[in-house]
Amino acid sequence: MLASVSSSYTDVMTSVFTSTIAGKAWFATAAAVLAVIQVTTAARIFGHVQNVVRIPFPIVKAVHRWSGRLAFLCLLPVAFHCIFILGFRTTDTRVLIHSIAGSVVFGVFAVKIFFVHDSAHPRWTLPVVGGTLFGVLMTLWATGSLWYFTQVRFGF
Repeated sequence: MLASVSSSYTDVMTSVFTSTIAGKAWFATAAAVLAVIQVTTAARIFGHVQNVVRIPFPIVKAVHRWSGRLAFLCLLPVAFHCIFILGFRTTDTRVLIHSIAGSVVFGVFAVKIFFVHDSAHPRWTLPVVGGTLFGVLMTLWATGSLWYFTQVRFGF
């Protein structure tokens, strides 16, 4: 069953991209861009960049929610590829760091969602957890997509 799902995944990805790895790199890059939007809008929601992000509060909240949802959707094919096709690897330091960060990213995401929906925590908790999630995502992007674009191939 997994072989047929993997084959279907490969067929879908290579209908748009030159390889499944290229597709993974671009989906991860889209998630990274959306993560930057997440951090920017979160800072605006917490009142830190009101003079820089001059968007009304209700719109900022909607942009924050939808950029997070889209980032999560972009990460699903990336996670599928990493978990079911590549797996946990330790071939070199970059790959080890990438594998470890990939192993914790959805756990950190779950903690972030918990704190979003739980109001019985200190106000500083959510920015710390959100910042941690951002850091993990940027580590994944740097050790995956950035490496691919600079060392292997930049393109679709």
